[in-house]
Amino acid sequence: MSVAPLQFLLLVFAGWVNRRQLEIVEFLQEENRVLREQLGGRRLRFTDAQHRRLAAKGKALGRRVLDQLGGLVTPDTILRWYRELIANKYDGTARRGGGRSGTAASLQRLVVQFATQNPTWGYTRLRGALGNIGHELGRNTIKRILAEHGLAPAPKRGKTIPWKTFLKAHFGVIAATDFFTVEVLTFTGLIRYVVLFVIDLESRRVHIAGVVRQPHAAWIQQVARNLVAS
Repeated sequence: MSVAPLQFLLLVFAGWVNRRQLEIVEFLQEENRVLREQLGGRRLRFTDAQHRRLAAKGKALGRRVLDQLGGLVTPDTILRWYRELIANKYDGTARRGGGRSGTAASLQRLVVQFATQNPTWGYTRLRGALGNIGHELGRNTIKRILAEHGLAPAPKRGKTIPWKTFLKAHFGVIAATDFFTVEVLTFTGLIRYVVLFVIDLESRRVHIAGVVRQPHAAWIQQVARNLVAS
């Protein structure tokens, strides 16, 4: 397997993104600790829209990550809010007020689908796209639907690309790399070798990039040049 220059650059970029994400998480953890100290045990009050946003984002992270973040709200509370969000979403009880009927669930799913697949589209752009296929919705209705599903408005929604979306878009040109060690029996006894390998994420094919007794900077640089040139 040969690794193209673009693949190697994407690999380096992915490693940098991972380090930056760890730094961001550490900062958020410290910020949460400071906020807890400032609150001094006082309870925070959240609006329904804030409940929904935190529930949607928290469910995507999962309990283990929420525990690591040490946020202002416990993982149990976040996940309970999410269960309530799902229960309300599939509640068949008619909700009408002021003579205005609720938006059909299928149309809400369509709004969410358009907003998710087109993160840079604002309320007006979404309204126009829906109108093109025969659905007339007001900007405030679209805004409400996105808020109920935990989706931020554009351009904020379009400034950050979820890691899953990034991987899906570039899966065919991304390779991962790592080391493993092998104990080799020689006349002088067991000797440990370090093996650097590269794996194509799409095909799962593995390429051995190099084997060495003790990795060092010059060796790593040469391996990198070989990968880019191959």
